[in-house]
Amino acid sequence: MQTARAVPAATVVNLRDLGGIALGRDRRLRQGILLRSGQLSDFDAESDMAVAALGIRTVVDLRTADERQWAPDRLPPGARLFVADVLGDNPGVAPARIRALLCDPDGAASALGDGKAEELFAQTYRKMVLSPGAAAAYRAFLETAADPRARPVLFHCATGKDRTGWAAALLLLMAGASRDVVRAEFLAVNQAVRGAFGPGVQRFLEAGGDPDIASAIIEVRPRYLEAALDAMDEKWGGLDGYLHKALRVPPAVVERLRADLAVPA
Repeated sequence: MQTARAVPAATVVNLRDLGGIALGRDRRLRQGILLRSGQLSDFDAESDMAVAALGIRTVVDLRTADERQWAPDRLPPGARLFVADVLGDNPGVAPARIRALLCDPDGAASALGDGKAEELFAQTYRKMVLSPGAAAAYRAFLETAADPRARPVLFHCATGKDRTGWAAALLLLMAGASRDVVRAEFLAVNQAVRGAFGPGVQRFLEAGGDPDIASAIIEVRPRYLEAALDAMDEKWGGLDGYLHKALRVPPAVVERLRADLAVPA
C-alpha cells in the first residue's frame, strides 16, 4: 500500500510529501502541496537546498508554546509561520515531552512505567479529537491547507508522528482515502522516527531506562490512531460530524480542500 514519499533532508526529521497516496476510484493526492515533518529547529537552507527548493509558502507549527520557545523553527526561504497549538489545553502530556522523558529514566518510569506509557498516549489521541483547543488548532490548520495562496504547506509537531499524524489522517480522510490507507501512512513514519531518536534511546537504555517505555513513546502504534478514530466515531458519528460539529469547518472550505487535493491517478 502506497504511503507518502520520504523527501531526503539532512536537517529536517521525517519529511514526507503526501502526494501520490491513493484516494480510491482512480484518484490520488496531488503532489507537492502538502508535506509533513518533525520540527524545523535544525533546518539549514544551505545544507538542505532540496528542501529550500520545495517552495514552501506556509509552515504550520502544531507544537506548544514551551516547545516553540525551546526549539524555534528555522523557516525555509519565503515561508511564513502559522501556529496551531494542538495541546495548548494540555501542554504537559507525553507527546510534548518526549525528549525530556528520554533524558530522565527515573521520571519516565514513575510517569509511564507498568504499561502506562501506551495508555497515556492513547488517551492523548482522544484529547486531540475531543478537546476544544485541539479542535480550534485543527480547524485553523485545515483552513490554511485549503487556501491555495498558502500552499505548499508544511505541517509539523516535534517529531512529526502524533499531532502531525492526526493532521495527516484528517487530510487523507477528507480527500477520500480509506481507513486502511490512512493507517498505512500513520504507521509508515516509524522507521524515520526510530532513526531520529536512536542516540537518545541508547542513552536512555544505558542509564537504566525501560525499553518498553522507550518504544511506546517514540513509536506510533495502531492503538493510538484507533483511539482517535473511535473518539471521532463515538462523539460525532464519523468524519463529517467531526468536521462540521467539532471543528466547525465551513462546508465551502471542506469542499474546496477536497476538490484541490484529488487528481487522476
